[in-house]
Amino acid sequence: MIPLDFSKIPLRMALGAIVVALSLAACRSTPEKTPQPVEPAPVIVPPPAPLQPSPPVSTSSLRPAQWTDLPSWTQDEVAAAWGAFLTSCRALATQSAWHKVCVDADKISRPDNATARKFFELNFQPYQLVDEGGRTEGLATGYYEPLLRGSRTSKGNFRYPIYGTPDDLITIDLPAFGISDRGSRLKARVDNHRAVPYFDRAQIESGLAPVRGREIAWVDDPVELFFLQVQGSGRIELDDGSVMRVGFADHNGHPYRSIGRHLIDRGELTLERASMQGIKAWARKNPEKLREVLNHNPRYIFFRELPANLDGPLGSLGVPLTARRSIAVDPRHVPLGAPVFLATTWPLSNKPLNQLVMAQDTGSAIRGAVRADFFWGYGDAAGHEAGRMKQTLRMWLLLPHGFPLAAP
Repeated sequence: MIPLDFSKIPLRMALGAIVVALSLAACRSTPEKTPQPVEPAPVIVPPPAPLQPSPPVSTSSLRPAQWTDLPSWTQDEVAAAWGAFLTSCRALATQSAWHKVCVDADKISRPDNATARKFFELNFQPYQLVDEGGRTEGLATGYYEPLLRGSRTSKGNFRYPIYGTPDDLITIDLPAFGISDRGSRLKARVDNHRAVPYFDRAQIESGLAPVRGREIAWVDDPVELFFLQVQGSGRIELDDGSVMRVGFADHNGHPYRSIGRHLIDRGELTLERASMQGIKAWARKNPEKLREVLNHNPRYIFFRELPANLDGPLGSLGVPLTARRSIAVDPRHVPLGAPVFLATTWPLSNKPLNQLVMAQDTGSAIRGAVRADFFWGYGDAAGHEAGRMKQTLRMWLLLPHGFPLAAP
């Protein structure tokens, strides 16, 4: 990073210079191909904000399809996805592309499968999603909402803090400065009039970041805390008997690196055992190696407390997720809120898992048109399935008739 002295120039110009310096620094190196993560992909959920109108979807990742192309479409319990669809409409109904279908859907109370299926067939056009090179098969992973044990104060075994967003974390919105970049929001801090990357995980854990006083809770297990950051949201059973719900607030801007892949490369785990459950078992047996392994992933997630009475964790769409009917997607290819039909299999199985879901979340490791992170729900049973899921996937995007499409 090139140090810049901003002490003698106006703030607006300084911010512009920060953006240019950070952008140039990012462009000087070509990132290596990211190893395929073997634990659940991290879910990166921005704070709820007014949803921008859906941009046109590029036809380069779409292939027009027929309803008969969707495997087991007529066997899926489509009505079970109706509530998730109406939840999407809370965020989408004000947009012109979605207004009519959302208004019409709101008039239908508790449809059966036949009624719900007919509604989608009459109001939507299916498109098969394709990746670069025309590939129609991708990857499905899973995530869930974990339960941790904790306290609002540091005491006894509750000594691992969950931090809120630190005051010195700066977010730089590149498009606002006319800079188009895949990583459109950069994270930084100002050090003696210099813009520098924010602290990484090891630096935060060692006390270099000004996070003291930003604790929202303390938990009793550093591994569970790490996987809370991977999942992006969770619940904490507090020592007073109440339950706190926490969700993503921000991140430190560093890239996500898979500790499962790291353990495989070190010969600590085999590929077959490098699931979330396998990593937790390794951690229990190797506490002296744990911190170094966790620090391999420099990305760090900051949280905020959410209302405990939400129907589910909040996704990127700003609405609660629905177990087994919500997914995280790459919003460059799949508009947030849109219905998607998945054709995949149950974790470590050939049993078909073909069903209608809603694209209500995003993830930092979710990249590509045919890529989804399947939300399994809350608790240990959901975590068991999520931690093992790494399945072949096909996807069909359902768009309202007249939805704007863009040429490649």
